[in-house]
Amino acid sequence: MITVIAITLASLGSSASAVAGDVHRTASTSSVALDPSATGLVATADLTKFQAGNIISDAVFFDKTTMSEAQIQTFLQGKVGSCQAGYTCLKDWYDTSRTTTADAMCGAYSGGVRERASTIIHKVAQACGINPQVILVMLQKEQGLVTHTWPSDWRYTIAMGQGCPDTAACDTRYYGFFNQVYGAAWQLKRYANPPGTSQYFTWYAPGKTWNVRWHPNAGCGSSPVTIVNQATADLYYYTPYQPNAAALRAGYGEGDSCSSYGNRNFYQYFTDWFGSTQTASAERSPFGGYNLVVERGQVTVQGWALDPDQPSAQLTVTLAMDGQADWARFTANSSRPDVGAAYPGYGDHHGMESTHQISGGDHTVCVTVRNVGLGSDKQLGCSPISVESASPQGGTSAEMLAGGVRLTGWTLDLDTTSPLAVHVYVDGVASAYTADAFRPDVGRVYPGYGDNHGIDISLPLAVGKHAICTYGINVARGVNNLLGCHDVDVTASGDPVGALESVIAQPGGIQVKGWALDPNTHASIGVHVYRGSAATALDASAARQDLPAKYADLGTAHGFDGRIGAPAGKSQVCAYGLNTGFGSNSLLGCRTVTVMSGSPFGGIDVTTQSGSVRLRGWTIDPDTVDAIPVHVYIDGKPQAITAEAQRGDVGAVYPGYGPLHGIDATFDLSAGRHTLCAYGINTAAGSNALLGCADFVVPSGSPFGGTDVTVSGRDVRLRGWSIDPDTAAPIPVHVYVDGIGAALTTAGVTRKDVGAAYPAYGSNHGIDTTFVVEPGNHQICSYAINTGPGANTLLACQSVTIR
Repeated sequence: MITVIAITLASLGSSASAVAGDVHRTASTSSVALDPSATGLVATADLTKFQAGNIISDAVFFDKTTMSEAQIQTFLQGKVGSCQAGYTCLKDWYDTSRTTTADAMCGAYSGGVRERASTIIHKVAQACGINPQVILVMLQKEQGLVTHTWPSDWRYTIAMGQGCPDTAACDTRYYGFFNQVYGAAWQLKRYANPPGTSQYFTWYAPGKTWNVRWHPNAGCGSSPVTIVNQATADLYYYTPYQPNAAALRAGYGEGDSCSSYGNRNFYQYFTDWFGSTQTASAERSPFGGYNLVVERGQVTVQGWALDPDQPSAQLTVTLAMDGQADWARFTANSSRPDVGAAYPGYGDHHGMESTHQISGGDHTVCVTVRNVGLGSDKQLGCSPISVESASPQGGTSAEMLAGGVRLTGWTLDLDTTSPLAVHVYVDGVASAYTADAFRPDVGRVYPGYGDNHGIDISLPLAVGKHAICTYGINVARGVNNLLGCHDVDVTASGDPVGALESVIAQPGGIQVKGWALDPNTHASIGVHVYRGSAATALDASAARQDLPAKYADLGTAHGFDGRIGAPAGKSQVCAYGLNTGFGSNSLLGCRTVTVMSGSPFGGIDVTTQSGSVRLRGWTIDPDTVDAIPVHVYIDGKPQAITAEAQRGDVGAVYPGYGPLHGIDATFDLSAGRHTLCAYGINTAAGSNALLGCADFVVPSGSPFGGTDVTVSGRDVRLRGWSIDPDTAAPIPVHVYVDGIGAALTTAGVTRKDVGAAYPAYGSNHGIDTTFVVEPGNHQICSYAINTGPGANTLLACQSVTIR
C-alpha cells in the first residue's frame, strides 16, 4: 500500500542582497570612520535611506531567534579565513563566563570555564532578548573584532565599548569579552526602563523630539530628531551622536571634523551583513511544500524548497521522526521544472525526492528546510503516517549466571530466509553475532523461513550492573530493530573459587590439599598445581562435607589431595582452579615449603633409676617416612633399637613424616657413672647422625639422704631427708641414742628442695621428729630403712650434751 500526504505550496517572500567586507580599526564608543580603499570594503548600503529617528526597528533589534549558535560560528568563520601568526581572531576566541541570576533585564545565564565567543554571543542574546546580529554588528563597529586578523587582547577587554565613554576612562568592572557582551546587552535592555526598575532613562524617549549632537565637540552643533522606537533610543543612549551629511556621503570612509560614525556604521554593517534594519528576518526564511509517500518499511519525501536570499542554493532538508530532531537529512536538488517556471530566477533543481527506511507503526514526520543567509529555518509541516513493518521481528530474554548473562531469543527479517546479524550492546559497546540457533517453534509460526533464527549468546560480564540491548540488523527495506534491553546485576564472579589449604613437605615431594569449584557447574573441575614453572594436574573430585554453605547446591565432590614431585630445597607451590564457562582460571593460593634430604636429625634425653637408665627422644631421616634404626652406645657397647614410638608432637611439626618416630627404651645398668650416645642410622643420602650423648649416674638400691639434730632442754629434734631409689614412697627412719633405739619415724614430710633435686621421686621425703633424752653426753644416729634391693643406710651420727 502506498500513502501520499500532500502539503500546500508556500508563497515566495521578498529578498534582499547583502555584501560584507573585512575591516581593521580602533574605535571608541562613537567609532571612527573607515577607509574603503584600505580595507577592501564596498559600501553597498544606501545611506540616503538612513533615518536618524528610526535606525532599526524594535522587531529586528529584539528578535533573538535570527541565528543559532552554529550559524553565528559559521558567520564568524566566513569573515576571517585565517589569523595572523600569534593572534587569536574572534572565530577562535574563548573566554570564561560567569553565572548570573535572572532580573528585569536578562534571564539567568549559566557560566562556563571555557566558552567559545559564538557560544557567549548566542547565550547572551537568548538570556537578554537581543538580536545576535545586533551584538555582532556592535562588536564590529566598536573594535572591528568580526573581521580583524590581528586583534590585540585589549580589543577583547573592551570588545563592545561597554563602560567606555568618549569623555572618561573605561570602567574596569566591564573588562573582558564576556563582561562586555553581557554588560552591553543588559544595558541595552535597561535603557527601556523595564517594570521593576527606576525610570532613570527618560531622554531619547520614543515619540518625542530631541536635539542630538553631531559630534562630541559641542561646537559642532546638533539637530532635532524624533525618536520613533525603543531600539533607536537604545543606540543613542549607547552612542549619543548622529552622523552628519559628510559622514553619510563618505560611506565607510571619513567625513569632516564634525562627523561621527558609530550609528552610521551600525546601520551600514547591519544592512550589508543582514539586510534591512526594518524588516523582520522571518520574511527572509525558506519556503516550499512536501508530500509523504508511505510504503512497507519506508517513507519517501517529495516536494520542493527555495530560499529568497540565495535563489540558486540547493537547500538542506531535515526530518524529525516522533520528536527526534534531525532523524534524517537530504538536499533538495531534484529536477522540478514546474517550480523553476513558477519562480523565475531560482532554477529547476530544488526538488525533494528522498526515501528513508523506517520501522513499522504509527509515526509523526516533520519536514524542516534549513535557512541560508537571513531568516531562520522553516518547518514546512508535520504529518502522521502509518507504516507496515519491514524491519526485523523478534525478542530476547536474559538469564543471570555467575560471571555473566545468557541471552536467548529469536529474530528474523521477512525480506530474507537467512539468519540475521544481531548486534548486542553491553554498556554501549557493540559485538556482532548471528541469530542461527535452532528454534523450530519460530519456524512453525513463520513457515518457509526455516528453523535457524534463534539467539543463544553467552556474555561474560564483570560483577556489577550492566545494560544490555540487542538489535536485529535489517535486510532490504526497514531499519535495524531493537529486540530488547535488559538491566542486569551480576552479583558473583564466574571464576572458580576454593582454597589451597595445606602444603606438606615429604621425602622427594610435596602433598597438597584443598578444594575448588566453578559456580557455573555442578561437575568437578581440574586444578593445576605449579612448583615454579612445572605443573601437575589434579582433579578436585574428592568428597568434602565442609564446603561453605552458599555452595551447597553444587554438591560435595570438590576436594583435591595429591602429591607432586619436588627436589630437596625451598619451593613455592601455587594452585589454580580451571575455569568452566564464564570467567577465567583463578589462583587458589600459594605456599612456600622446604623439602628435606640428607642425614637423620632429632634429639634424646635420659633419666635414671636404681639399676637402669631410660632413653627417650625422636629421630627422622628426611629421605623416608619410615621409622629408622637407632644405635645406642653405653660405655662404648652398642645396642640397636628402632625409633618407632608414638610422638604426636613430632608429627605436628613434621606432618609429612607422621608421628611414629619416637625413641623410648630402658637399659639395665650397674650402679655408678656411665656414658650413653645415640646415633640415627642414615637411609639414602647423607650419613649416620649423632643424636646426643649423656653422662649420668645410676644410683644403688640403698636409701640415701641426710639428717641433723638440734637440742632444746631435754628435747632433741631430728630433721633431714631420705629417698630409697627403688620407690617413690616415703620410707621408715630409725633413730638410735647411744646404740639404743629411741624413735621410729617416716621420711614423709614435704621438702620441695628435695623434690626439685629429684623430680622423679616427688617432694614427700622430709624427716622432722622430736624425742626426749636424759641429761649427759650422748651419740644420736639415724638410719634409712631399705626397700627392695640394697641395705639400710646410715644417714648421720651426731654427739650432743643434754644438761
